[in-house]
Amino acid sequence: MAFHEVRLPVRLAFGSTGGVERRTEIVTLGSGFERRSSPWAHGRRRYLIGANLRSLDDMATLTAFFEARRGRLYGFRFRDFADWTSGGPGAETGPLDQRLGDGDGMRTGFVLVKRYGEGEDALERRIAKPVAGTVRVAVDGAELGPGAFALDAATGLVTLETPPGAGAAVTAGFEFDTPVRFDADRIEVTLESFDAGRMAAVPLIEVRV
Repeated sequence: MAFHEVRLPVRLAFGSTGGVERRTEIVTLGSGFERRSSPWAHGRRRYLIGANLRSLDDMATLTAFFEARRGRLYGFRFRDFADWTSGGPGAETGPLDQRLGDGDGMRTGFVLVKRYGEGEDALERRIAKPVAGTVRVAVDGAELGPGAFALDAATGLVTLETPPGAGAAVTAGFEFDTPVRFDADRIEVTLESFDAGRMAAVPLIEVRV
C-alpha cells in the first residue's frame, strides 16, 4: 500500500475532532427480535482537522503536506491525542503495559498490540506505527535493554535477540501514531485579511497497513 512514513505536524492537529466508527448490520425480525452482525473485525477512525487554523503559514504548511501526499493517494502518520500510548490517559508508558504473547523457546518475533476492555470481551488492536525510541519491552516482568530487541517502526514488529522460554510473558509499552490518509482530494482556504484566513475542515480516515 502507498504510505509515507512521515507524521502530520502536530500543531496542525490542534482542535481536531474525531473518533472510532464501526459498521453494524441489523435485521429486525417479524417477532421484534433483532439479528446483529458486523463485517468489520475492527473499528475505523475518522478525523476532521484544519477548521481551527487561522495562520496563513499553518494553512500553507497543511496545503504543502496535502500536495506532498498527492491528496488521497498516500497514507501518513497522525497523532491521535485521544489515543496514542499503550497505557491509560495520563499514565506513564511502561514495559508491562500490553501483553504481546508468550514465549515457546523458539519464537523471537512479536507484533505490538493494544487491548481495549477486559476479559473475553476485550478487543486487540494491532499497532503498526509505533514511535521509534519509545518502545520498552519486558520478558516475565524484567525489562530488556535496547540491544536485546529490534523494532521495525514501519510494521510494529519487535524481534528479540534471544527467544523467550516456554510460557514467558512478553510485554511492551510504547507511543504510536495512527495510519491515515486524506479523505478528500480538495482543500479550501478563505483569505480574511493580509495575515489571516479560514480553512474548511479537512477529513482524514484510518487505513489498514
